Amino acid sequence: MATATATATMAATAAKLIKGVGSPQMLLSSSKLAFSFSCFPIIIHKKKKPINNIPVLISFSAARHNYHLHHSFCTTANVNADAISTSDSESQSGGGDANSDDIGNSMSKIKDAGNLLDIRVGRIIKAWRHEEADSLYVEQVDVGEAEPRIICSGLVKYIPLDHLQHRDVVVLANLKPRNMRGVKSNGMLMAASDASHENVELLHPPDGSIPGDRIWFGSPDDQTNLPDPASPNQIQKKKIWESVQPHLKTDDSSMAILGGEHFMRTSAGVVASKSLNNANIS
Repeated sequence: MATATATATMAATAAKLIKGVGSPQMLLSSSKLAFSFSCFPIIIHKKKKPINNIPVLISFSAARHNYHLHHSFCTTANVNADAISTSDSESQSGGGDANSDDIGNSMSKIKDAGNLLDIRVGRIIKAWRHEEADSLYVEQVDVGEAEPRIICSGLVKYIPLDHLQHRDVVVLANLKPRNMRGVKSNGMLMAASDASHENVELLHPPDGSIPGDRIWFGSPDDQTNLPDPASPNQIQKKKIWESVQPHLKTDDSSMAILGGEHFMRTSAGVVASKSLNNANIS
């Protein structure tokens, strides 16, 4: 009942905004729904708590005064697109040149945050069905360490088990371990998914990559200036993954890219999805 009331209040306030009455701040105060903003110059961003664990996003176009309601849909929960962002005053001040500078600075920060992630080439040694969770696989993955990692993935609906065996994958390796129905999962396999989330493909590293190879965002030359990966505690505390993930996509050629300009790569080339174009990555 409370959710329905909040939603109705938000909708009524949004209607006022569409008519030119009120302000974005008024909409924020009328509900616990969230503003979310991408990197485009006409968009301003805000984000608050989701409803029923489904992030509901409201985009406000400062240039055209249009308001749109839409759902954020990704495979990782609690994604906060504003964990790394500029302040409201910075977002709303200045003309076109200032906005362009703000966008460039924001994307530079997101790229820097992306390169604090410990993303590595992995190779699945063995995969099997989780005994206590119908939707989960358990994989033993070589990521270039002394011992393989155990990783749980919710891929049962999307990828046949035999397609995982001895497969090269992309692993996010500096997340805090999580207990998944009695199995400690130490990492995450990264995948692309379409908007409906009906089609999911694991990202694959380029030919010539070996387990343990580091993956970064940017140009080949950026490899020499990469920072050390953040610790799992830093990743969690500073919400680094939550800041980066909303900006991760595949392009028109299924290449993995951050913010539309920084390719995801190893020393052997660019990471890609098999066939999903303009897809979300998580």
